[in-house]
Amino acid sequence: MQKITKDYSGVVVLKDIDLELKEGEIHALLGENGAGKSTLMNILFGMSVIHDTGGFQGEILFEEEEANITSPLDAMGLGIGMVHQEFMLIPGFSITENIKLNREITRSNLVSKVFGKQMETLDFDQMNSDARQALDTLNIGIDEYVKVAGLPVGYMQFVEIAREIDKKNIKILVFDEPTAVLAESEAQSLLDAVQILAEKGIAILFISHRLDEVMQIADRITILKDGRLVDTVSKEDTSTVEIAEKMVGRKIERMVREVRDLSAEPTILSLKNLRVEMPGETVLGVNLDIHKGEIFGIGGLGGQGKIGIANGLMGLYPTRGEVLVNGEPLKLNDSCASLNNGFAFVSEDRRGIGLLLDASIEINIATTAISAFDKFIKRFAFITQIDHRGIRQHARQMISELDIRCQGPTQHTRRLSGGNQQKVCIARALTLEPEIILVSEPTRGIDVGAKRIVLDTLIKLNKEKGMTVIITSSELAELRSVCDRIAIVDRGVVAGIVPPDASDAEFGLLMAGGKKEVDKRD
Repeated sequence: MQKITKDYSGVVVLKDIDLELKEGEIHALLGENGAGKSTLMNILFGMSVIHDTGGFQGEILFEEEEANITSPLDAMGLGIGMVHQEFMLIPGFSITENIKLNREITRSNLVSKVFGKQMETLDFDQMNSDARQALDTLNIGIDEYVKVAGLPVGYMQFVEIAREIDKKNIKILVFDEPTAVLAESEAQSLLDAVQILAEKGIAILFISHRLDEVMQIADRITILKDGRLVDTVSKEDTSTVEIAEKMVGRKIERMVREVRDLSAEPTILSLKNLRVEMPGETVLGVNLDIHKGEIFGIGGLGGQGKIGIANGLMGLYPTRGEVLVNGEPLKLNDSCASLNNGFAFVSEDRRGIGLLLDASIEINIATTAISAFDKFIKRFAFITQIDHRGIRQHARQMISELDIRCQGPTQHTRRLSGGNQQKVCIARALTLEPEIILVSEPTRGIDVGAKRIVLDTLIKLNKEKGMTVIITSSELAELRSVCDRIAIVDRGVVAGIVPPDASDAEFGLLMAGGKKEVDKRD
């Protein structure tokens, strides 16, 4: 890619970007959210968002010949595949059907022999076999005939990747934040698969905010900042600290927080034999007591039930058991009851649950507060009116505090980068002024600089407003940097609760199922 330049309505998002990719190379593309990484990949893959907004300047050379890529079909014809940051799956289809979409295998029958190929039937045996092979490459044990609807986001990510692996003519494969929703063990399986693909001669473009992953597998690294090329270096010639500083343009400080003992504080939230029927994240009987003013972490491997706890508390999946908030029972399976009891929720699925993609940033931030609590509403006798000025003022404040990179409060959230979309979700939750905020994967897809801002915001809310914060995360280092206590969930129950300064061995033992604090009893 040579001298690639792109603007949206006069706002330049890429300027004279050069990127070279070699056969069998793993090339990492790094930068803060809004640096232009996804836009550059959308150009390479011929996405309509590029060509519907005036196209781009520069040229793409593929195997030393100029390539005119105006659609994903053109890209796939050349052998370019892309695993997008946001899922492009059909929920009502099975995993096999999603993997084989537009590449279905058919077989002849008596009717087709008379009326032609269009009357052939789908060869599900062969398609299931191909899908199983792609899933096995990623070490994923989920059945290929399961429908995508209801799967945890981690499994959806593997389905996206399996679809690309299944293609036979792949020469370039783009991974856009492939491990953002994966637990550590799942992420390692993915990285192993990426290296296997590279060894087969497939060129890999790998976008990630996890610098340890980049240093583990990348051959070369290209860094973007504010739509400009900062540097392209070999892995051997740099370090994670140097990369982080080039990405954000400033030195990165490690988050350190004093461990607090809040056991003397009253119990604000008590879970007794909580069970949640969330596909892939089933909770089988969790017992927890969380103290007022605590930052409480919930960790564990993917598919073990940690994500199901917050989703169950918010009434998003069938839930039973007993939940006490400040000693009073919470009505389960009722989202309104959860909001009225002082809960706010930041979902791990920002596009499916967290955002109105075709609405403005300011509307996204204010909408739940308007509908649940009549906030930003003016009443004059018999007339009710939305306080647009108040909404905009509040949105500008949130944009500033969370460093949301955007053109302004009226910009549609669909046009934001993944990390900035996540910040809008957090802003909407904070607008409710909750007593308890449930944050699931708060920094998924957020770069190293913005991650600090988000986590510091949660710490600030906890410290200044006494807000109780419950963080569910696949990144153990993230939990250990901000939490007072951490519960590790394994096979649907709490394996143990430990302080953040517990040894790596203790965390590892709990995550591996070496200890249980509760039993799986009906």
